[in-house]
Amino acid sequence: MSDRANRRPGNANRTGGATPTRFATAIGGADRPFPPGDYPLVIVGSGPGGLQLSYSLSRLGVEHAVISSDPAPGGMFRRWPFFQRLLSWTKPYAPVERGSRAYERYDWNSLLAEEPENRALQAGLMDGTSYFPSRPEMERNLASFAERTGTAVRYDCRWESTRRESGADGDRFVLATSDEEYRCRVAVFAVGVAEPYTPPTPGLDRVPHYAETRPAETYAGKRIFIVGKQNSGFELASGLLPWARSIVLASPSPAKMSVVTRSLVGIRARYLQPYEDHVLAGGVSVLEASIDRIEPDGATLRVTVRPSAGGDPVTFEVDEAIAATGFVTPLRDLPALGVASYGSSRLPAQTPFWESATLPGIYFAGTISHGAAGLKKHGMPANSGAVHGARYNARLLAGHLAEKHFGVPHASRRLAEEEVMPFLLDEIRLAPELWHQRAYLARVVSLDADRGIIDEGFAPLASFLDAGGSDAIATTIEANAEGAVYPVLYLRRDGRVEERALPGHPLHDFGTPEHRRALSSLLAEVGIGAAEFSPTATTR
Repeated sequence: MSDRANRRPGNANRTGGATPTRFATAIGGADRPFPPGDYPLVIVGSGPGGLQLSYSLSRLGVEHAVISSDPAPGGMFRRWPFFQRLLSWTKPYAPVERGSRAYERYDWNSLLAEEPENRALQAGLMDGTSYFPSRPEMERNLASFAERTGTAVRYDCRWESTRRESGADGDRFVLATSDEEYRCRVAVFAVGVAEPYTPPTPGLDRVPHYAETRPAETYAGKRIFIVGKQNSGFELASGLLPWARSIVLASPSPAKMSVVTRSLVGIRARYLQPYEDHVLAGGVSVLEASIDRIEPDGATLRVTVRPSAGGDPVTFEVDEAIAATGFVTPLRDLPALGVASYGSSRLPAQTPFWESATLPGIYFAGTISHGAAGLKKHGMPANSGAVHGARYNARLLAGHLAEKHFGVPHASRRLAEEEVMPFLLDEIRLAPELWHQRAYLARVVSLDADRGIIDEGFAPLASFLDAGGSDAIATTIEANAEGAVYPVLYLRRDGRVEERALPGHPLHDFGTPEHRRALSSLLAEVGIGAAEFSPTATTR
């Protein structure tokens, strides 16, 4: 996989537009860019999603403003995780060269840049004690990206409300902020699933949320009850193990573990020590029970639960309780404007290209893009709720916005017939977009009678399957519930789509003679002869 892939369709600067710093300085100054006013597009948020989208739009020459209520880049990583160590890894020493496209498979935290000097920033900011960056290291990673790439943001500018206005030139969105109003035709919200949520259980509203957890040493010798058994609950339990006298974690459903679901769904392996402690009866209890009520009893709390398996309620006397009950999307008044949401996280319902399914012109980036769930084949979700998946969504969204709303044509390149097989084999072997967003993003090659064989870049697989169009091949990586990982090609011919899976491999090597023969046979079906495959360099 050559460095040419980093300038693949959908990512090149096609209009020669100004960098965001130049544009922002011209209209607002470097210290306080993007003053209130009219803009073609406004991004709300300065976490990974907002920064990646702004960077990618700028390289496409699309003028826009970025505003954020935070005082600096980072989003949720300015505050959490509470115990300061991420769940997403960056491996400084990987099988491929740091900074190459293939290295993105091993670096889940860096944002994506065209310039070699701005790629893979996270690894250079880590102290070597873990390949999971600390929270401050991740925050520095995002701040360094913004500074080095000239991605400007108007900080300390809080989005407060939204409305629509009709005019002679069409509708506009008006975003009221702490710095007055912004008007735009297109608004993108990259505000994270970041609003603490507490369910209406009696007494739970008087219990600190995960976001309000105190320093660990203040829990020394305490009996602690944690409401919730997802990652935030087990993170707290793991961090408090050296301090607490005893810990109880409870929620109605069984705890899921990522090593069992074979995905990012469930408790990550780093947080499983409390579960082992529970299994070995070491002072931690993990219960399947609903919380009936929490009541003060002098200096202690009485927590009454109802076992999910039935039976009488059980009451625990504890010193502290913490609500690790998750976060929701801070949509503010967008639902009143027409944005539909769903699920316990109140994710906005979205099209495959991350536009509100019910309010055109409103888009979402970052972890909120998880609301466009894709196919979820075999029950396996995409990784859009994490940086290593959402960054590709944001880059693809930038190209979609540029083409649909600003007339920037989609970049593509013609492939010679003998290039197709080595190109597709290279993608299924090494493309980080396909490996991180399995059965969600696809590399598309169109077979057009007039234009020839065209590399169209990446597209959401759901969009490819639903949109129709000329004959084409969409290539993905997929996984099933048993943990098997394998390439899949979708062949669109005469308006019909056929799904063809290639063999798996115990070492995930999809460039074997068996895979070459299988791909050659599939390409022959659509009239493409196959050249002998010689793997290209992966570390340039």
